[in-house]
Amino acid sequence: MKSVLASILLPTLLLLAPAPAAEWLVSVRGSDTNPGTRRAPLRTIQRAADLAQPGDVITVQEGVYRERVNPPRGGASDRKRITYQAARGATVEIKGSEVIRGWERVQEGVWKVTLPNSFFGHFNPYRDLIRGDWFSPRGREHHTGAVYLNGEWLTEAARLEEVLMPPGSKPPWLNGVDDDYLLNLAWFRPVATPAEGARIPAAAFAAQQGVQTAPCSEGGECIGWIEHGDWVRYENVNFGTGASQLEIRAASASAGGIIEIRLDTPEGELLGACPVKSTRDWQTWASFQAPIKPVAGTRTVCLVFKSQKTPPPADRKINPQLWYARVDDTNTTIWAQFERVNPNEQLVEINVRQTVFYPDQPGRNFITVRGFIMRHAATPWAPPTAEQIGLIGTHWSKGWIIENNIISHSVCSGIALGKHGDQWDNTSADTAEGYVKTIERAHAYRIPWTRDNIGHHLVRNNTISHCEQAGIVGSLGAAFSTVTGNVIHDIQVRRLFRGAEMAGIKFHAAIDATIQGNHIYRTCRGIWLDWMAQGTRVTQNLLHDNWPSEDLFMEVNHGPYLVDNNLFLS
Repeated sequence: MKSVLASILLPTLLLLAPAPAAEWLVSVRGSDTNPGTRRAPLRTIQRAADLAQPGDVITVQEGVYRERVNPPRGGASDRKRITYQAARGATVEIKGSEVIRGWERVQEGVWKVTLPNSFFGHFNPYRDLIRGDWFSPRGREHHTGAVYLNGEWLTEAARLEEVLMPPGSKPPWLNGVDDDYLLNLAWFRPVATPAEGARIPAAAFAAQQGVQTAPCSEGGECIGWIEHGDWVRYENVNFGTGASQLEIRAASASAGGIIEIRLDTPEGELLGACPVKSTRDWQTWASFQAPIKPVAGTRTVCLVFKSQKTPPPADRKINPQLWYARVDDTNTTIWAQFERVNPNEQLVEINVRQTVFYPDQPGRNFITVRGFIMRHAATPWAPPTAEQIGLIGTHWSKGWIIENNIISHSVCSGIALGKHGDQWDNTSADTAEGYVKTIERAHAYRIPWTRDNIGHHLVRNNTISHCEQAGIVGSLGAAFSTVTGNVIHDIQVRRLFRGAEMAGIKFHAAIDATIQGNHIYRTCRGIWLDWMAQGTRVTQNLLHDNWPSEDLFMEVNHGPYLVDNNLFLS
């Protein structure tokens, strides 16, 4: 009887048992027509991703893989993940670039190459402008393309003429003064005799360069995002029968700046200067009195903003070798400076892919990415009000583990734990109201922003460097996550463009998140936690040599949050 029962039950139990997890092998010597075994590995990681099911492991053997990995599915649970890993002891690089040969010499130190637009497929980084909410281009265009010589990126020129300058000549902006945002300005007024003049709202300018308007906590609007060299012009300023002083209402969370008061133009007669010190917050206002040369009647006034800080020596790490690209209907032509080398005899690579590891749809959960070197991505600007795409990113999902990787040379962000995209991306007009609407839409999204659906990522033991926006960025999607043991350095050190989303770690809504044991240095700002840092803990981190802003900046948070046992040495 027992043998009869066993013969009936055993096949049934075998049918009910879970299928064993598969391991898919990938090798640069493989083929995508192979079955993905050790004897017959696949050639691309993407082909393995297409085949892998929850619980499976993709193991990638030694080599350089030039591809974008778009996982078509995630795991089923924390215990049934899809794991992507480098083979034990192997150096595995995944790059968003391609090697370029066929450079032609134009003049001493300058070469060019022409590529058909079909080379780039549907995405051409040399046509793709960096833009978006809270982005400041500093008066010129920037593209997500990049040119690398032996692993180091060159610097995009503003004009072709800059690349073609004689040897030894460089455009002035390469060595220009650089600084953080200086101050916000609410209003100013002449202090005339016998009575004070009327207040002139800062937002009532007739012309400006570089500034933006923003709500003012004291009512109306102020101007902000002010950098060294920006200016505003006001017409019909009434100095009455005579004024020898200007009252200026300003605020600054940085080291402040100097406001030059000039007649008619930014280069006009200097009436006086007003040093503005830090008020410790962008909306903590103070009045500053500026003595000026006596002036009467109705005049045109320019306020010119200057930094009062000198950058530390060698702070700005920028390659003086320049590149420039033009894209027409058929071809993309790139001019580049290769001083004293023949680029056809060196390793020259260019960005061709927007990202290296990123799912094209949200909700692909429980993925592990381990042990890779990932470089060279033409990533877009990643504000909190748009889809946030990193060199590697989770795309509005849950339960990723990103560990033991080297991540570098992303035009904007390295790791992105942020929001999904929709038709309202980059339409907030740089307003708090715009971000409130973003939060409301996240709650109403088909994968709503809840604890059950989003976040819970683990980002640990990675080295992240050479990103010009953020090492790790995340709006809403970083909630309930742990970021630990990472080394983050050289973030936004070239400073070709600016914006309000730049830091070693920049999170919005880091609810119940833990940031622990990270080493962050040589960044524009160490850790920036913006909006809804509730239940957040920042502990046991080492931060130093971050300039020009703080090691830790907490903004628009009512808490509770805990900051303990850190070393903030900048």
